[in-house]
Amino acid sequence: MATYCLTVARLQLALGHGARRLHVSAAYRAKAQVSMSRFEPTSFINYEKLQSNVDIVRKRLNRPLTLSEKIVYGHLDDPHNQEIDRGRTYLRLHPDRVAMQDATAQMAMLQFISSGLPRVAVPSTIHCDHLIEAQTGGPKDLARAKEINEEVYNFLSSAGAKYGVGFWKPGSGIIHQIILENYAYPGVMLIGTDSHTPNGGGLGAICIGVGGADAVDVMAGIPWELKCPKVIGVKLTGTLSGWTSPKDVILKVAGILTVKGGTGAIVEYHGPGVDSISCTGMATICNMGAEIGATTSVFPYNHRMRTYLEKTGRGQISALADKYSDLLVPDEGCEYDQIIELNLDELKPHINGPFTPDLAHPVSDVGAVAEKNGWPLEVKVGLIGSCTNSSYEDMGRAASVAKQALDKGLKCKAQFTVTPGSEQIRATIERDGYSKILGAVGGVVLANACGPCIGQWDRRDVKKGDKNTIVTSFNRNFTARNDANPATHAFVTSPEIVTALAIAGTLSFNPETDYLTAPNGEKFKLEPPTGDELPAKDFDPGQDTYQHPPADGQVLKVNVSPESNRLQLLEPFDKWSGGDLEDLNVLIKVKGKCTTDHISAAGPWLKFRGHLDNISNNMLIGAVNSENDAINKIKNHLTGEYGGVPDVARHYKANGVHWVVVGDDNYGEGSSREHAALEPRHLGGRAIIVKSFARIHETNLKKQGLLPLTFSNPSDYDKIRPDDKLTIKGLKTFAPGKPLSAVVKHSDGSEETLELLHSFNETQIEWFKAGSALNRMKELQH
Repeated sequence: MATYCLTVARLQLALGHGARRLHVSAAYRAKAQVSMSRFEPTSFINYEKLQSNVDIVRKRLNRPLTLSEKIVYGHLDDPHNQEIDRGRTYLRLHPDRVAMQDATAQMAMLQFISSGLPRVAVPSTIHCDHLIEAQTGGPKDLARAKEINEEVYNFLSSAGAKYGVGFWKPGSGIIHQIILENYAYPGVMLIGTDSHTPNGGGLGAICIGVGGADAVDVMAGIPWELKCPKVIGVKLTGTLSGWTSPKDVILKVAGILTVKGGTGAIVEYHGPGVDSISCTGMATICNMGAEIGATTSVFPYNHRMRTYLEKTGRGQISALADKYSDLLVPDEGCEYDQIIELNLDELKPHINGPFTPDLAHPVSDVGAVAEKNGWPLEVKVGLIGSCTNSSYEDMGRAASVAKQALDKGLKCKAQFTVTPGSEQIRATIERDGYSKILGAVGGVVLANACGPCIGQWDRRDVKKGDKNTIVTSFNRNFTARNDANPATHAFVTSPEIVTALAIAGTLSFNPETDYLTAPNGEKFKLEPPTGDELPAKDFDPGQDTYQHPPADGQVLKVNVSPESNRLQLLEPFDKWSGGDLEDLNVLIKVKGKCTTDHISAAGPWLKFRGHLDNISNNMLIGAVNSENDAINKIKNHLTGEYGGVPDVARHYKANGVHWVVVGDDNYGEGSSREHAALEPRHLGGRAIIVKSFARIHETNLKKQGLLPLTFSNPSDYDKIRPDDKLTIKGLKTFAPGKPLSAVVKHSDGSEETLELLHSFNETQIEWFKAGSALNRMKELQH
């Protein structure tokens, strides 16, 4: 331990940022204190252990490994005996750390409290970024959020202190930017309770979005299960230049793979083109990989990452990474399950949307496409920032476009907002003049938080139902996501293109070829954007917003009032009855796209993320009912009347009637929010039967004791009628790889039997039998 403390002291000296950076070493001191034998306490990062595991696996498999495989297999619980088959077997892993954003941390910490464990077993952090609504501007919005959410922030702060979890206060920034600046590094495995956790892949890390129950497993020190991912290789050649940005790489890939093309796979970028992309640019690409359903995305270690580590006070890490650089890149001759090749010399600026992030258009074409489809051409609001694009480089490139307009006397025709990704970014762009330029062109700087990207936007310039267009540098643009208006046509693109379109005020503007008109009548063209990758001076850390947990928090209290409408302690779900699930009603047969936003909306509902019963009032209120094409209007088959989905579910539950949901393809795509699984379970659901699932949602359903099942024949979806009753058979002999069946009783007296597939392994079947993964964890403690 003495040797370890010496290492910590050296690290603190190397960091050179005083108290602002002490949490980095303190988190790893906590790691040593919990006596985790997987880590060598004499070293800040144990690449030796990673290398040893990789060598064991490479010898067993007798083939070159991809970078993804090296990092994932390097974290195996048992590298000697783990069965490894990409796309088939389940891996038991030990991630290095956990990160939770405040909206999902509430339920994760409530579950951890229910587990009865005294302290987390791995370094973990909570980040307050989701509960701050954008209204007027950063300082006022932050002050308002602190007042409104005081109960939740106090709960998270006190729970963090008691159970050994670091706490990033409101105003500190967006979880993924904080992770990149402080916790991600080449070769680390991190899980986060947010779907855009893969952002850390820009620093050569394997960072995976999960539900809160998965986070509880890791915080408890239990091996975490992940289906062995396939690996999609994206080979980059050429060089980014001009108006083309890192965002265009993922916008193009999303157009190729679609929103489900990456499901069950890690996307691994490689090739000579990688070196033309900044570290934060690589993070942008990995971040939006969530929109193609990928498990995560990753880039190989290179000089761009080294420079970023040094600039963020982590030179000692980059020195270690240099020493183990062969470990942090793919083996020569490794094989990918699929290869996509992109020539960056030929890549054009893209803009994707509306209503789905995989509808890709070159910026040069989108105006004509919009006109043809009747999409509003006028850009009402341009929004830059978010966890995807809020780096120093992003802000610099946007400011370079804005300054050109200002120099000619022009300001934005559209409203324009700026969301810094972290307090460090806010302070640095303010110091270096970017904020002043963006404000002068018409921009309003919002709080260091998610804001409009997740629907935390008190938008007042259009009425709900008014057809309009917004352009953002965000990652997701599902119907009504940003402003709760289903008529808003949201497009995602790079910050510099957003800035140009906000200045021009129209989707039909192509900054590569079109001219703007200055107030004096002069026609001028915008020059391609420029921006420093990193500040010439050191980053300005801004205010210190981190709270490190005490060494021993057992005497601390975490209080949850029974009268609270924001927080609610959890009651265990009921165990499996031991028999078939008989005569289940069809609550709703969902038509078309059904994301986690449709299942458990965000925006104003975020305030109830710590109160399961209250947030269950939003269950499936955004899903389209196949019976009548209506939203939140389904038939109650006990009364014959129509009502809202949660209301009918509650009525069924009160009358002892269990139910299923029937859905379409890629059900549950989008956010990692486990509330989309907790709510159906809480309101009496037993199974979700669909054509296919998004990865995180399928796992979340299993964790809560539900049955996520898929039609063996996807066309069987059409055989289900809203007034059917289903009996799910085969549960007494429930086993991995063995299909279940559904006996479907139609109201006309006829019956048919459908084969249902599942992806449960033996451990997950135990979750189902116990009623949930948390119930099973408690069983194993006794």
